[in-house]
Amino acid sequence: MLAIVAGEGDLPALVFETLAAQKTPFQLCELEGYPSEARGDRPVIRFRIETLGSFIAALRDKGVDRICFVGRVARPPLDPSKIDPLTVPLVPRMMAALQQGDDAALRTLLSFFEEAGITSVGAHELRPDLLPEPGVLTKAQPEDRHHKDADRGAQIIAAMAQADVGQSCIVAKGQALAIEAQPGTDWMMQSLMVQNIGLNHDLVAAALGYGGSLQRSSKLGSGGVLVKAAKPGQELRIDMPVIGPDTLRRAAQVQLEGVVIEAGRVMVLDAPRCIKIADQQGLFLWVRG
Repeated sequence: MLAIVAGEGDLPALVFETLAAQKTPFQLCELEGYPSEARGDRPVIRFRIETLGSFIAALRDKGVDRICFVGRVARPPLDPSKIDPLTVPLVPRMMAALQQGDDAALRTLLSFFEEAGITSVGAHELRPDLLPEPGVLTKAQPEDRHHKDADRGAQIIAAMAQADVGQSCIVAKGQALAIEAQPGTDWMMQSLMVQNIGLNHDLVAAALGYGGSLQRSSKLGSGGVLVKAAKPGQELRIDMPVIGPDTLRRAAQVQLEGVVIEAGRVMVLDAPRCIKIADQQGLFLWVRG
């Protein structure tokens, strides 16, 4: 039997849609505090990180032998007072993992399930159509300078992998304008914007919290591309990068020229809508092989 641990965002609904079409039964699960909007009236098993051992045992009792994590879930805090007996043996590895980067922590999480005989399945394995073929999907096409920026972005993401942080960056004229950290891609793109209140120093104005319309910081110039890719060696079964329509909208808002994603290792939610938004805004969407 398949268990789906669903989080936030649009991906869970797409996976549920496929499973329903295939008539594949599954047990819906949620991490407490991170409910899925797509759960509907399905019965749900909720768990906490402090009761992970009991959760795994409950899945085994239900005959679960496969598990798929879909949707966004923030790294939860650990409350020692709520750790139950079946989770106690996992605590030393759990605590060590929580001190590391996301990829190391997620690998440790998967190992707990695998040791119990529960195999992890990636969302992309259930929805392979979310991985578009290589090529430029839009009317706008990348120029030579964008190819150079894409190369530079790939180098930056590979370097970020050494510290196990981030899956994307923004590059213009060979320079990194922003790199993704724990707050995510959307926050990274918003970091290019400041309050327009007529002060000479954009960063001071933003720091002081003055009102005004948002505009791209004059310190950063114009243009640039968002480059998103999996880190070398990233555990794609639980943490494959994703973009969707909101990514393209935000890219246009922060005055980027295009979005570049790694072929076969970044999922695209609602690709037709992404392409439509990009075409309307004059952006290119390039699936880079």
